[in-house]
Amino acid sequence: MNQFFVAAIAEKVSALKTEAYFRERQARGEPSGFDAWLAASPDLPPVPGDTLR
Repeated sequence: MNQFFVAAIAEKVSALKTEAYFRERQARGEPSGFDAWLAASPDLPPVPGDTLR
């Protein structure tokens, strides 16, 4: 039973740390940088097998 609680607590702590990491990354992000990255992407059709079904 103790091991179950420890595993559950560790999972919760991990989830909270992950959330904090993504919030920090989001705060540093710049939408204009993302737009520039998309604009630099080639305008080609998808590679075979890399399409939505």
